[in-house]
Amino acid sequence: MNKKAILLYLIPLLLACLVFISNFLDTKLFQPGEMSFATWFVLVLFCFGCGLFMNKSFGWEKGINVILPVIVSTSIVSIAAVAFFREYFQPQMTAENLLIYALRNIFLGSMGFFGMSLDEVKTLQTRNTTITEKLQFIEETIKDTRKESDLIIREAQVKANKIINDADLSAKNTILRKERIEREIREFIQIEKELVRKYEEK
Repeated sequence: MNKKAILLYLIPLLLACLVFISNFLDTKLFQPGEMSFATWFVLVLFCFGCGLFMNKSFGWEKGINVILPVIVSTSIVSIAAVAFFREYFQPQMTAENLLIYALRNIFLGSMGFFGMSLDEVKTLQTRNTTITEKLQFIEETIKDTRKESDLIIREAQVKANKIINDADLSAKNTILRKERIEREIREFIQIEKELVRKYEEK
């Protein structure tokens, strides 16, 4: 594997470590004078950041396929560790306490999922904006193309009418010329007939 792939898979490992570390934190968040709330807040921010980075690195579908197994496996390992080392965590361990530990792990894992979701929504909004701008550009281009095609059609109609008018005028001129030539030929024939008749009379 190359260095980039190793770095990509270190983020899910970091998320798993952060979720597992939460087992060692105190559950009493709002006691005055203690840093418990700040520590939980920092853990939540780190898990959220891991989710953001995972969505940017893996994409939505592959990121989901990575983060869900990380959450489930870390929760299972955490429950097993808490149950095995119950003297360290709580001497009187009950099923409810194990469930609380699992819910803490799932909560932190879901913050990573939330980070992925937020990044995906942002990405989809950006993509939607880009697509909307492209559609507007295409619609404007279609309108401009229609205007240009209408203008070309009008110019073609004007040129066609001019050609038709020129052809009509040329045809009328040709007809007039033909009639004039026919009339001149008739007159010439008439004159010739008169000349021939005068010549015969002499």
